[in-house]
Order: sequence, then structure tokens, then C-alpha cells
Amino acid sequence: MAETVHLTVAQAVVKFLGAQYSESDGTEQKLFAGCFGIFGHGNVAGIGQALLQAELTEPDTLPYVLGRNEQAMVHTAVAYARAKNRLQTYAVSTSVGPGATNMVTGAALATINRLPVLLLPADTFADRSASPLLQELELPYAGDVTVNDCFRPVSKYFDRVWRPEQLPAALISAMRVLTDPAETGAVTVCFPQDVQAEAYDWPVELFAKRVWHIARPLPETRVIEQAAEIIRGARRPLIVAGGGVHYSRATETLEAFVESTGIPVGQTQAGKGTLAFDHPQCLGAIGSTGTTASNAIARDADVVIGIGTRYEDFTTASRTAFQHPGVKFVNINVAPIDAVKHAGYGVLADARESLDALGALLAEHRVDPGYAERISELNAEWDATVAKAYAEEEPSPGLLSQNSVIGMVNELSDPRDVVVCAAGSMPGDLHKLWQTRDPKGYHVEYGYSCMGYEVAGGLGVRLACPDRDVFVLVGDGSYLMMATELATAVQEGIKVITVLVQNHGFASIGSLSESLGSQRFGTSYRRRNAATGRLDGDKLPIDLAANAASFGLEVIKAGTRAEFADAIKTAKAAEGPIVIYVETDPLIDAPSSQSWWDVPVSATSTLESTRSARETYDQHKAEQRPFLTPTTV
Repeated sequence: MAETVHLTVAQAVVKFLGAQYSESDGTEQKLFAGCFGIFGHGNVAGIGQALLQAELTEPDTLPYVLGRNEQAMVHTAVAYARAKNRLQTYAVSTSVGPGATNMVTGAALATINRLPVLLLPADTFADRSASPLLQELELPYAGDVTVNDCFRPVSKYFDRVWRPEQLPAALISAMRVLTDPAETGAVTVCFPQDVQAEAYDWPVELFAKRVWHIARPLPETRVIEQAAEIIRGARRPLIVAGGGVHYSRATETLEAFVESTGIPVGQTQAGKGTLAFDHPQCLGAIGSTGTTASNAIARDADVVIGIGTRYEDFTTASRTAFQHPGVKFVNINVAPIDAVKHAGYGVLADARESLDALGALLAEHRVDPGYAERISELNAEWDATVAKAYAEEEPSPGLLSQNSVIGMVNELSDPRDVVVCAAGSMPGDLHKLWQTRDPKGYHVEYGYSCMGYEVAGGLGVRLACPDRDVFVLVGDGSYLMMATELATAVQEGIKVITVLVQNHGFASIGSLSESLGSQRFGTSYRRRNAATGRLDGDKLPIDLAANAASFGLEVIKAGTRAEFADAIKTAKAAEGPIVIYVETDPLIDAPSSQSWWDVPVSATSTLESTRSARETYDQHKAEQRPFLTPTTV
């Protein structure tokens, strides 16, 4: 008779997850660093009991971390997975009801960014003996739908374990998706609360060590030869480097390839850091929040080589960045959906393997000297622009510009330190201005651009990179959305340096609103004015520095360049989490990218500001291109 182990479903889940490993290039690591959790009636006696039992008897199985917000826990897990190149992640456990649905935003962020995270929300009773339960969704047309079905469209894999016998198949399917280099993202496995506590005799084989190989798909010989032929025929080629270059650990291979060929590189948000900022072939950020150097080269490029990019609208400036009439696209990607974009010639393969193959095929090929000289000139012009922005003095007493805040953090941090951001005006300014010196030194979530990601994400990065300082740059808008994980940082002794930028509103949307003719309406934090009935009164007297201090960490206020520089030095020397509070002027913009982003403007209006904005919009709209012509040799 086969040997079995008598465990509850929850205990079996914890034991199974602790035995999972990923492997890439011959190196193994535990797939799950641990489990974040907030307990409620749906999981406290199931997953909660199982995690307690493991902590007391087998503490290395699946270490538990108490979070403060369910969405934030997912963000922390996702940031960790990104910093670990998708080779490791966390599981996240919540109760049924609002605890579970709080994770939906985090699931969407993970799936859009293609970052692995395992979500374990509790669910309503399988036996329905006590229905309707507290927090149960009752529908007159379906008895098997719960609030957890909200996860289906934002998960790469979804399952619900109604019976213990279903668990092995569900868990193995979950692992398959979490370790897929192309089709990874949020994986959701729901557990009815009564099933979690149900005991079952499990075959011991279920808990044996399993090693999941992370594949490196090789390019087909004929396909990569055709791609090389297209590139060889280009006069002004351009590489668009995306996050896939990082996940493939192909930064050194990319560097060798561009040094051999002279082909310049524009970087997406996820691809920033694929080359150091001062590399001769690095044009920096590309697209709506790009550098003028990168966008000038993009406009005239005749062959665009997309490597590990999904061509987000910011990357393509809403399909206005590439204006050469005969532009061709070569798309190197492990995801079929990305390999065919812009009617490009698709190389469905790993980035590093493809670059190695192209390097061999193009060993004697190099761009024209005049093109190389043009790249150098444009880079020098942009470097001067950045230097000027970094050196901006205080526009008024007690205020700095956001440009100078970014500049000082960049210049006073160590090359291997990491900057973290996600939403507001900061990501765009960082994309164009931050001078990345290390491949992992830039961590901006811009697939979902989720307000509130910053602090939680910073924790994940620091957990993944304990030997690096992590600078979380967060505006007051995002901070007010979700600063709760500062408490988790204090609890766990995780050093994260949070630079809290106060500009009394939504600076990014305020600037966008003004450019669209909507006069920054609804974007400033102001009192309701009794005289006008509008939100145009005095600034709100919110003390965010005091709020941050209430979490039990040190807060430093800085109002001048000298004070801010001293604050960074103090934070670098600190051992625990710390917050630097600084007020900035929201009306001082970063240097222009000389690019565009498609946000529709009202076609008719009584406001002159809106009518004028519509005229500008129509001019840019006329430059949009469908990119439907097939790319051939």
C-alpha cells in the first residue's frame, strides 16, 4: 500500500509550497521565499493554523510575514519577484470577502507586468451548510459564483479546490504557470474555508522536492538568419530594450552586441538599466517619457529591434515615435503576443540566446560612422539637459523642484542602490532623468502604474536585495493611497529609505489636465471654498511627516538643497527604515521629451483652453501609424 501523510488541505499546501524550487542555468533556488498573510475567519483556522504549525516544527518551510493591507502584500511579493528575475516569489493568503477582493488590483498588476505571484484567497463553504455566510455573494442565477471569480480575468491561472482530491492537480498547474517565462503572472487558487481544515491522506510523493526548469527557448536557425539579414540591411537601426532583457539576464550579452555593431538602444520603463546610462550606445528612455536623443533616433529609424518589450503606448508614444515611411520591426520575445506586434518579423525565443546568435551572424557588421556620430551628439545634448535640471535651485523658500530631488538622490546614492516608484509624475521624470548605473538599480512599475505600490514594492526589493539601499520615491497622492507597509518595515526591521514628496495634490494629472485644457480641475488638495462652492480654498493642513512618524520610524524634514543632501547621507548611514519629507513645486516640469501620449481631448467645448488643446491633439493624432505592413527580408 502506498505511503501517505495525514494532513489538512491547508497543511498540505504549506508543505508542498516549501518543497518547490526553480532552476535556471544550473542554479536552483526555493521558488517561494515565504508567505504574506492577513488572517480572518476564512483562513485563520486553515492556512493560518498550517503556517503556525510549520513555523513551530519546520521553520524554513514557508516563513510567514504579517502584512497590513492585502493589496500591498501582493505588491511586495511582485516587487520581490521582479528583483529576483522571476525566479522566486511569495505566496499571499487572505480571508474570504474584502480581504480576498482587496488583492484583485495586485493580481492585475502582476499579470499585466508578467510577474509571478501565488494568491491563496479563502472562499465560502463548499458544503453550503451555513449559507448565506458573512460576506458571501448571493446571486439568483448561480450557486457556484463567489466574489473570488473576480480574479479570473486578471489571473494567468485560476482554480478553486472544492475537494481534497483536486489539490495535487491544482497546485502542479499553478507551479507550471508561475515558472513559465512567457505566460506567468498572478496565479489564484481559492480554498473554501471548510475544505482548508479538512484532513486527508496524501501520497508522500506530493511533498517530494520538485525543481521547475525556467526554459530558454532557442531561436530557429532560419528565423534568426532572416532577422540578421533585415538588420544588416538597415541604415539607421534602433534597439528597444524591454524588461525581457533583464529577466533573461541578457544585459552583458546586449552590451557586447551593441559594442560590436554600434546599434543604439532606447529603453522602456521595465528595460531601463539594460545598459548603463553613460554607455556610448545607450540613448536612455524612449517614448512619451523618453529622452530627446532616443526619440530623435526613433523618429528616423528604419529597423526597430524590439527585445523583450510589449510595446506599451508610452514606449511607442502612442504609435507616433517611429515615423520612417518604410520602418520595419524585428521582435525578439518569448511571448507570441509580443512577437507579432507592429506586423514585425517575430523571433520567438529567449533574449540572451537570440542576441548570442545575432552577434555571431553580424560579427563583421557595424553602423555607418556618421550614424554613430549623430548618436554621440544627441546623447551629449541630453546629458547637458539633465545636468541643468539636476542643478535647479529652490524656486521659492522651503521648496525644491522635483527635478533637483531626483538629481540629488541619484548623485548621492551608491551605484548599486535601487530607486522604486510607480505612479504620478515621478515615474515619467525618473524614466528620462534617472542615470542608471547598475542593471538592477531602477525599479519603476509602469505596466499598471498603481498608486500605492511604492512603499510596499520597496519592501519587496529590499527583501530581495538586502545588500542594497532602496530609495522609495513617492508623492503625497500615492502615499495617501497606501503607506501602511511602513508598519511592516518597522515590524521586520527592513531598511527602506522613503522620500516622501509633498506637492499638495496630483502633480502628474494636474499637468496632464492643464495640457488637455481642463485647467488642473480636481487635482489639488484644497478646502471647499464657501464663497465659490469649489475646491479652490486653502491647502489642506495635512501633516504627512507626522503621519509617517506615527509608524514608529525616523522622519527627517528637508526644505533646502543642503538639508536634503544631509538627509540622504543620514538615511544612508541609518540601520532601519527612515523617511525623508520634502515639499516641491508642482508647477516646475521636467525637461520635455519632445514626444506625445494619446489622451483624447473633448471634441467640442465652451472653454477656450479645451478648444486649443483639441487643435494640438488633432495634429498629433494625424501622425499615428497602424504598422500593418508585414516585415520581410
